[in-house]
Amino acid sequence: MPQKNNKKLLNLGCGSRYHKDWINIDFVSNNKDILTYDLLKGLPYKDNTFDVVYHSHLIEHFSKETAINFIKECYRILKFGGVIRITTPNLEEIVKNYTKYLNQSLQNVKTAEFKYDWTMVEMYDQCVRNFTGGEMGKIYSTGNIPNPDFVYERTGIRIERKSCSPKIKVNIKNRILKFIFREKFKIYEIGKFRLSGEIHQWMYDRFSLKRLLVQNKFKDVKICTASESRVPKWNSYNLDINPDGTVYKPDSIFIEAVK
Repeated sequence: MPQKNNKKLLNLGCGSRYHKDWINIDFVSNNKDILTYDLLKGLPYKDNTFDVVYHSHLIEHFSKETAINFIKECYRILKFGGVIRITTPNLEEIVKNYTKYLNQSLQNVKTAEFKYDWTMVEMYDQCVRNFTGGEMGKIYSTGNIPNPDFVYERTGIRIERKSCSPKIKVNIKNRILKFIFREKFKIYEIGKFRLSGEIHQWMYDRFSLKRLLVQNKFKDVKICTASESRVPKWNSYNLDINPDGTVYKPDSIFIEAVK
């Protein structure tokens, strides 16, 4: 797919966040503008192909070892002088919030307990959950959130107050298997889910992410804001920022480096 600015731009693990000026690729696609490929098998491009490689909230879904191999692949397909940009949950900020709201809760600060509980979910839920959405999904589905402004500040998601239960599709085949195999089927379901890609397998901060890049030959590593980038016309793509200028994933760390 040719890019209008004559730059070869690659967006990996794009989900629904993509731009037509980029080559967009993900594990699953229901969109003609998004290519389907298993990114665990390497990247299906020749050496020195792209000017920019970008991925958002993807690397944390890989194991630590798999992430190293993935970054090596990003380096391989970038042109010399090309830019890698990574967006991922910022472990450092989550930990700062944890200690802050833990101490406030111990001091009986009225508004702290929910922030503490939310931070615990933010830190652990996607690492340990055994079903789609996990504890965070339960909170979203009820809409019964004491401090929706805090959730918006952390996630960029506005929560409407409502009372509802998530709709669950009944799979007749699964119900039969569950009846026959009982506890073994529960183990199978959990194992299948935890290998599905939803789980966070590692987390990063500004030190570990920089080290990962430097150890794999990248240079000129820079922590950025959502709207700050060495990528030409970055803000026009609305990948890390929304059209209104707000940050798409406020809980993120944004980092760039050069091949």
